[in-house]
Amino acid sequence: MSKAIISFIIITVTFLSSPAHSYDIIIAGGGMSGTSAAIQAERLGASVLIVEPTGMLGGQATAAGVSTMDDMSRLPESGLYREFMNRVREHYGGMKKSIATAYWKSDGKAFEPKVGHEILVDMAKSADVLYHSEIVSVKSADKGKSVTVKTPEGTKNFACKILIDATEYGDVIPLAGLRYRSGNSISPDMNPLSMIQDITWTAIIRKYPKGVPEKLRPKSPLPDYEKARKNYISYVSRNTFSIGKRSPFKLPAEFHIHNAYRAVPDSYMAGSYTGERRDWKKVTKTGVNWGNDYPGQYGWQSKYGIPIAYLEDKDFRFDINRKALIKTLHFIYYIQNELGESWSVDENEYNELPPEAEDLPEEWKEIAKHMPPVPYVRESRRIVGPYTYNSHAIYTNSESYRNNKKNCELYDSIAIGGYILDLHAGDDDDDFEHELGEGQSAIRTHEPCGAFQVPLRVFIPESDDNFLAAEKNLSMSRLASGALRLQPVCMMTGQAVGTLAALSVSFDRKPRDIRPLQVQKILADNGVTMSLAEWSDVPESHKYYGAVQIATLYRLAEPERYPVYPKQRISTPSKDRRRPGRFGVDKKITSREFSEMLKKSGIEVPFREGMTKGEALSVIISPASTPKTRRSLTLAEPSNPAVTSSFTAVAAVFKSVNASLISLSCIAETLSPELTEQSRTAMS
Repeated sequence: MSKAIISFIIITVTFLSSPAHSYDIIIAGGGMSGTSAAIQAERLGASVLIVEPTGMLGGQATAAGVSTMDDMSRLPESGLYREFMNRVREHYGGMKKSIATAYWKSDGKAFEPKVGHEILVDMAKSADVLYHSEIVSVKSADKGKSVTVKTPEGTKNFACKILIDATEYGDVIPLAGLRYRSGNSISPDMNPLSMIQDITWTAIIRKYPKGVPEKLRPKSPLPDYEKARKNYISYVSRNTFSIGKRSPFKLPAEFHIHNAYRAVPDSYMAGSYTGERRDWKKVTKTGVNWGNDYPGQYGWQSKYGIPIAYLEDKDFRFDINRKALIKTLHFIYYIQNELGESWSVDENEYNELPPEAEDLPEEWKEIAKHMPPVPYVRESRRIVGPYTYNSHAIYTNSESYRNNKKNCELYDSIAIGGYILDLHAGDDDDDFEHELGEGQSAIRTHEPCGAFQVPLRVFIPESDDNFLAAEKNLSMSRLASGALRLQPVCMMTGQAVGTLAALSVSFDRKPRDIRPLQVQKILADNGVTMSLAEWSDVPESHKYYGAVQIATLYRLAEPERYPVYPKQRISTPSKDRRRPGRFGVDKKITSREFSEMLKKSGIEVPFREGMTKGEALSVIISPASTPKTRRSLTLAEPSNPAVTSSFTAVAAVFKSVNASLISLSCIAETLSPELTEQSRTAMS
């Protein structure tokens, strides 16, 4: 093939390698959500650039050191999160080590930050990444965005069709000129007294059986150590409580109890351990994320939390980050000198001095070099969208099949979350968004009963057609953010926003004009769980599993028996004893039942005698280019979207995919108004 033809292919085909400095999608932030979005979008054929301020992918789970997964949903993993965790299991399985090391229980999931980063890099290998870089300006361009990126080599300019803010702070939202929420304020009217959650500069520490190396054992404490010492004595001490009645500990707890909380596998020590009580004293590596929130017990000018200046003023942010780093460095000194433990930072993790540590005494710099490069940030700016997800909506949704309720599922669900409404400070009643129906009491009254869904609507801002939000930057309340900020759900929402962005580019349509059903069908084909219902006759391996999920969301068919889940709170420590429903997927249906399905969907296809409910749903939900011809919506995963040996083959694949997606759009366009209204009412 001639060079001229190759150039023609590159310029003409939508999802081939783009011209220099131009991408289909640019993602600011390579955290769990941003990286997941990049993986999904590039697998769907889009060209993707990740702009990441650190030298690692994974954000809170790697660069910030929170590599113990936080999930209370009690549901199986799905989608890219399952793929990632299976890679983690495979890695440690080869060393005969367990990943169930954390949270004082046998079903926790954890990994070392370095391992998580390496797996994500491999999963995202088809995307371009600029490390140690950040977007510093955003301008609207013809059908897209123009961004300026500050890199170690200087500033560079890029163009894209879709820009996604997946940063830990929501730093690109104001650069794009969008309205956003910060604490309980809405820009541009910012209240300087608005508070957000504490941050934590974590650490990954390990046991040194032969003694801590001298370079990792400072001789003198840092300034203000005595203040930190009093704080840590209240959390971790010697010859104190080990086992409590309601928890594995009482405060202050023994050091080994502390270590078992955020324990991670140790690749550099022989043997293995789990979160079982019998193994707590065997732990040789753990994360420090307990008692070291900043400001934490120190408070902030008679309040608790951090003022929103932390998000709005980068100089103020730097100062807070530095103080948070020092507070955790105090803990290293505390365990070595007060507790007499042979522990320090793990010299196998990280190897980069954070800018906040550059003015520390020399003996502390070697330790700081093996600290995470960034703090764990729990709260960010959040876009103002046409719809705002709040804690009451989460609670109502989580009641699906509980408390004598039936289907309270969200028609535009794209992911499943499972966590409490968790705020680390910034939780006085006047810190909440009362206009969204939330006050301090909502932490208790709106606590989810179990797993809950995330709607597609939260990614879309109120006005911009080339911008999407990811990570913690979604259109939601502060309290909803407390349940949606964790690593697993961030990875799942990232996969969904990556799908939405790729479809937008493929169709040359605004993200808000992409129907949820289009996104959901691709996610279903990629093994993502979107429905809260479990059916005894439709396991995940069933050929109609995806169709039944979608039918449940849109209420296309009545099941034989609804699931029944226990009346409880998601924080209930006992197992979630579920009774799956029965969908009747293999039951033959009548022409009348089929007509009811068609009425709800708006599709016209002929009835076939002997058709089962599963077959009928597949006919209705699968994209149909004509009433007699059906196509399955499956986007082939290219081994390398930038390389092709045949223009004809690529064009044929693209044409087929485009036809399938447009056909699916027709289904969504014709969904009955009654169904759409019912779904929206359930979310209001």
